[in-house]
Amino acid sequence: MNWYLGVLKKYAVFSGRARRKEYWMFFLFNFIAALVIGFVAGILGLGNDGGGNILSSLYSLAVFLPSLGVAIRRMHDSDHSGWWLLVPIVNLVFMFVEGTKGDNKHGADPKAEEVVFA
Repeated sequence: MNWYLGVLKKYAVFSGRARRKEYWMFFLFNFIAALVIGFVAGILGLGNDGGGNILSSLYSLAVFLPSLGVAIRRMHDSDHSGWWLLVPIVNLVFMFVEGTKGDNKHGADPKAEEVVFA
């Protein structure tokens, strides 16, 4: 849940890097939330007129920028431009590839352990 909230806190941050775990945990919680919202909307009888339901639309609108931001940061982790999201199969491959070890042109390695000085 912290991964999901962490992405939401970086609401419209498109710079920097995101680990695979951050991206896929956000994807998982986002998917679960969408299922729950769809289930609740179905029980309440919202959207049965064929026009979709307002709850799902509002949720999709609310998480659009965070989803785009974490996807772009994920591209940056593998040292690629965020524009690669527009190429259908290639972007999915980049989502699964391990990020660049060490710093790259998009920022510091998010997997690097922080050195704590006593």
